[in-house]
Amino acid sequence: MFGRRKKAEAEADRPEFFEDAEADDADAADYEDDYDAVTEVDGGPYDADDLESGADLTVGEVGTRLDLGSVLVPMPQGAQLQVEMAPDGSPQAVHLVTQHGRITVAAYAAPKSPGQWREVAGDLAESLRNDNATVSVESGPWGREVFAVTPNADLRFIGVDGYRWMVRCVVAGPSGGNTADSELVASARAILSDTVVKRGNEPNPVRTPLPVVLPEALAQQLAAAHQQQLAQQQGGAPQQPAPAQPAQQPEPGPQGEQQQPPQEQAPAQPQQRRGESGSAMQQLGR
Repeated sequence: MFGRRKKAEAEADRPEFFEDAEADDADAADYEDDYDAVTEVDGGPYDADDLESGADLTVGEVGTRLDLGSVLVPMPQGAQLQVEMAPDGSPQAVHLVTQHGRITVAAYAAPKSPGQWREVAGDLAESLRNDNATVSVESGPWGREVFAVTPNADLRFIGVDGYRWMVRCVVAGPSGGNTADSELVASARAILSDTVVKRGNEPNPVRTPLPVVLPEALAQQLAAAHQQQLAQQQGGAPQQPAPAQPAQQPEPGPQGEQQQPPQEQAPAQPQQRRGESGSAMQQLGR
């Protein structure tokens, strides 16, 4: 088991991260009115650099974390993986498919000072409203959460600012099943509070997604499935029919782009992203 550095020590090590957050009483009132007040959260998301040196980051507080390179995400019991691939064949996102809906955790480059999630949340809300979704902003454990009702899914976006990173959790579920007191949202918040972010030292532009790296076993499984598919296509052998998928509603990315919505439980499998043409609701997140 491992712990975080004491808050005072972390602040001393990174003064520039906290100095922008200081405000007078009037500013603090506006901060709360804007759904940005952060409650006392017991846990993460953690910065890998704040954890004990030499600790096994795959050992979470309630189970095993899945190491995806830039983030280590705890696997809830009974969840299945769904891998989304970019056109060049690289992994773009890994979704956790649960019985209640789909949860996706991803990390992005950010400035040293907090505030990126506030801007991203505004962009998400505007993009969703432009695509005729019903959007509201709610207050959660880490501050503002964007909640959207679309024809095919209810979407919730939870963001947390860290030191030079921002982590975003996308929660997608059936109509009425993504409310603040739902089992799906409780599971998503539990996952986010035990997530570890490995930012690295690369000078990435802000809002750039940090790279997803699949575990070796999963990468080999996907490569074998891809080779089998190519062999079937070249040999003319009949392919197994793909499982039926429900109607899909894209999810906005960190700058308003759209990603694939929830699907029924399915084993780990690659999904290709669409092209970049069309409206925001037709695009997939990049």
